[in-house]
Amino acid sequence: MAEDITPEEPRLTSLAHGGGCGCKIAPGVLEGILRGATALPVPPELLVGIETSDDAAVYQVGPNQAIVATTDFFMPIVDDPRDFGRIAATNAISDVYAMGGTPIFALALVGMPVNRLSQGTIRAILDGGAEACRAAGIPIAGGHTIDSVEPIYGLVAIGLLDPANLKRNADARPGDVLILGKALGVGVFSAALKKGALDPAGYARMVASTTRLNTPGPDLARMPGVHAITDVTGFGLAGHALEMARGAGLRVVIDWNSVPFLEGARALAEAGHVTGASGRNWASYGAEVTLDGLTDLDRALLSDPQTSGGLLVACAPEAAAGVLGLFHAAGFDAAAVIGHVEEGAPGLTARR
Repeated sequence: MAEDITPEEPRLTSLAHGGGCGCKIAPGVLEGILRGATALPVPPELLVGIETSDDAAVYQVGPNQAIVATTDFFMPIVDDPRDFGRIAATNAISDVYAMGGTPIFALALVGMPVNRLSQGTIRAILDGGAEACRAAGIPIAGGHTIDSVEPIYGLVAIGLLDPANLKRNADARPGDVLILGKALGVGVFSAALKKGALDPAGYARMVASTTRLNTPGPDLARMPGVHAITDVTGFGLAGHALEMARGAGLRVVIDWNSVPFLEGARALAEAGHVTGASGRNWASYGAEVTLDGLTDLDRALLSDPQTSGGLLVACAPEAAAGVLGLFHAAGFDAAAVIGHVEEGAPGLTARR
């Protein structure tokens, strides 16, 4: 521990009313806030804006080049300041990968209660973010800081891509299979952590998942047969799969028995460690979801908010082996086929 981190400091999570991507405004509330925003003038160079709730904005600047721009920040999901910084930065950079882009630099967004936290703690948060950026091969080129009631950290992440390789969340096709790159359960783990019910091994699994950069994104985007990519974060698997379904005007079907979970996630959920954000998510979009054979506990896991979650890929069946091979070669051992896309009323069916 750094010398200027005092033992009397409060736990980071005790200073925040929510943590990680569970801090997100519920999907239904957000939709109401943003309603009408798409009426603003949109230049033809803006290839991706807010119209399909995609992961990042994409602006074309030349025949073979477009800028990918995104921002993400939140309150602490863990108490270790370095881990908090690593998780928040990894989560922000993920949105560039989810568009098929390659990150090139970042700006730091920092809001800290400077009268509650030492300079050493704040520095450790920023050092954790810088560590994640080094792993992505990018610099932190600037940023902005404020004195805030709650600790907040994140990044503006900027990337580049060839528009020919752009992968929106809205371009899935009938017959596509769905592949998820990371196991679910981060929200459950974070809820257990706040109550002191997550053991060291569980904490290590959560941090390993949330600090793993979704680096396969650009390679996936260049693969023939890959049609749509998004990442699964605060709205849970159901919420982000629904965005994919709405954008494509199709139905997404989840094979619940094939969905990977972090070891121990179901047992923790059964013990009552479910986030409030899971319920808010379901209240926002549950009317668009058909559950076939799933329990109330399954429903909570389906809407469990993921912080720095995995990529969700829609691809042609013949491309599935290549997509899984790419994930597994990059160390994403939990990657699995979890469903498919079919004709039908836009929405989601989850079934056993």
